[in-house]
Parts: sequence; structure tokens; C-alpha cells
Amino acid sequence: MKFIIIGITDSPRPSIAPDVLSIVEQGRVFSGGRRHHDIVAPLLPADVRWIDITVPLDAVFRQYRDVGSDVVVFASGDPLFFGFANTVRREMPEAEVVLYPSFNSLQMLAHRLLMPYHDMRIVSLTGRPWPAFDRALIERAEKIGVLTDREHTPAAIARRMLDYGYAHYVMHVGEHLGHPEHERVTTLCLEEAAQRNFGFPNCLVLAAKEPLPPRSYGIPDGEFALLDGREKMITKMPIRLLTLQALDLPRRHVLWDIGFCTGSVSIEARLMFPHLQIVAFEVRPECEAIIHANMRRHGAPGIEVLMGDFRSVCSNLSLSASSNLSRPLCCDTIAAKETPTQPPDAVFIGGHGGHLKEIMQQVLTVLAPDGVIVMNSVVAPRVTTDSRQLWDQACQELNLQQEPPLHIQLNDHHPITILKCKRK
Repeated sequence: MKFIIIGITDSPRPSIAPDVLSIVEQGRVFSGGRRHHDIVAPLLPADVRWIDITVPLDAVFRQYRDVGSDVVVFASGDPLFFGFANTVRREMPEAEVVLYPSFNSLQMLAHRLLMPYHDMRIVSLTGRPWPAFDRALIERAEKIGVLTDREHTPAAIARRMLDYGYAHYVMHVGEHLGHPEHERVTTLCLEEAAQRNFGFPNCLVLAAKEPLPPRSYGIPDGEFALLDGREKMITKMPIRLLTLQALDLPRRHVLWDIGFCTGSVSIEARLMFPHLQIVAFEVRPECEAIIHANMRRHGAPGIEVLMGDFRSVCSNLSLSASSNLSRPLCCDTIAAKETPTQPPDAVFIGGHGGHLKEIMQQVLTVLAPDGVIVMNSVVAPRVTTDSRQLWDQACQELNLQQEPPLHIQLNDHHPITILKCKRK
């Protein structure tokens, strides 16, 4: 079976090369979005079959298989640029694919702006969640090309950037690119974009007004909003950095922060390792506003916040082995039972409320095979429960292998031991 995929723009009078037009004239089965059908309908032969590309795609591919003959598909721009050709190759790898691409929308927008695009960071938000976009912001990409959809609009993107302090960009929006009457290119600041409605389809380019300096290594403790103003209720910056080192985050994928309090560990990890998916758990309801305030203060979008007792929250989680979440990560707190996530391969226990063994036991039901668990134990007077003792007992009873502990004391603070374990 052969797919002949032809890229077109939004022009109502598409410019198609004579040899490609000859293929269209001989075709019997065609496919594309409804918008594409409206554009190419005058070019199609009489009495042909048209298969709409709509969700669910499984139904579309069943129709393709039933046809059993060549299918001519119309797609937007370059079908290999986050396009339908990739879907065909994934769903029907045995099929032959022939491409006749056009310029993609971001190329067209760059052409209108006379903007070089070889150094552009490309992010697709078309039917996709926020993580790749958030990562581009955190990594301070100077030029970001964004493919949008009806949910991730230019206004929604601008509001998210302003919420997290990324106001140092200019936004260029291209609407109906390729359409001689409706095409429009607008350049505006994020505050203006956040209040505007734009015609769909559209795409945009974000350009930094000036390069930003690299992030500092480690966030000072005084820059976090605290729980009741208590300085002791935060993992101190040097301890925080050693904790992240113990978690071995450069090669991890999913970090769970259990008992996040101010969110300092999650936020530091998000900024240092923006490839991570981070899920933060906390039982104290007053901490919810604190972590959101700190996420915005430090420009750390995309941490998933789950409130409630970890043992019950974890049991309600919907875990997926997929590398993509089935719903967006966002700054809003999400009900645990509605939240699909990947199994963690790094877990930090910042608080356990005396239920350490039960928490570790629950973690082991979902922890990736090569995953690690890290906890900081404080040796302090008037502490009724020795957390180091609870840790040792839990590791022994759960048959976990402990790594050599790291002992550290900052100034006149109480000594801290960084503990780490994994499956044997």
C-alpha cells in the first residue's frame, strides 16, 4: 500500500507542481483534514472517496486498510515536521510513503519576518502538553518556534510565560499563513498577546529581547516563601544540592518529592534538570499555596502538585509506562485519581510523619527497577522518633540495599545524614 502525502498551505488556490497535479488527477482515494478538503475540493476528480482525518485515528487507519489501494493525503506544510507522515510510518510501517512537502508554518513565519531560523528551538503544543515548552523556557532558549492548537493559543502561552516570570520575550504571531486575504503577522509584547484573540490556524515565534545570563547554581534559602515563616522548614541549599546529587537526576526521568513543604527540592530539581517529570506530594493543605508561589517566583512551571496523605494518594494514581503524559502538566493542583503519570525512578522522602516504612512500601509498588530512594535524617534533641533508626529498620524489612550514608553539618545546625537505598 502506498501513501502519497502532499503538503499544502492555507491558500485557497494551492500552488501544486504539474507532476503532483497529475497524481491528483489520477487518484481515486483521498484523505486529509476537513480544512484541507475545503481547499483542494476543486482539484479532485469526480466520484472519488474522501477519508476525513479525525480522532480517533484508529478508525481512520482501519479505513485505510480496508481500501487496500494508494491513498493521496493532503497535509499542512511539511508532513514530516510534526506531521501526518510520522503517524503513517508509526501506524503502518509496512506502507510505502512518498512525500511532496511544502514549507511548514514556522518556516513561512520566519520568511515573513526575514528571521533566520536555523537556530530556532522548535516546540509543538498541537495536541501535546506543556513539558517541552516549559523546558525551552527554563533552559532560556533565545528563539522558540511554537506550533499551537485551540487550547494552547498565543494568549494562553503568553499568560503562562507571564505567570512564571518569562516576560523578556517578544511574540511574533502568524495567522492563516499562505492565505492571500486572511494572512496576518503581528509582533507584540506578552502583556498585549495575553489579551488578544488570534485567528486559527496560527503559529508563533518567541524571541528574547536580550540573552539572559546562566542560572546560578543553587537557590538561596531566603528566596523561598516559607511555611509560617519558619526557616527550619526548608532543606538548606547545600543539603538540597547534595540530595539532588544522591538522586542521580541527570539520568533519571521521573522524580517524586514526598512531603514537599515549601517545594524547594522540587523547584531546584526542575530548574537544574528540566528534562524531569516531577510530582510533588504533601499532606498539609497550607503548603499548596506556598509551592505554587515558589514555582512562580523562581520560574519553575510543570511541577505536578498532589495534596493529601501520600499512602492514599499514591494508591489512586493512574500509572502509565508511556513516555508521554495523556494530559498536560500544569501549575494547577490535580485530583490524584485523574492523574496519569509514569513510574518514578527517583524518590525523595522529605517528610514521613512517623509512617516511613509504610511510605517506602508504597513506593516500592511503583518504583522503576533501577530506581533509588533518598531521605535526609536529622539528629536533633527533643526528636522523639529517630528517623535513621526507622530508615534502617525499613530497609532491612523491605530487603533494600543501602548505600554508604553521607554525614554533613552546616555551621551550628544539627548534623544531617543523607541516606540512599535501592532494590537488591
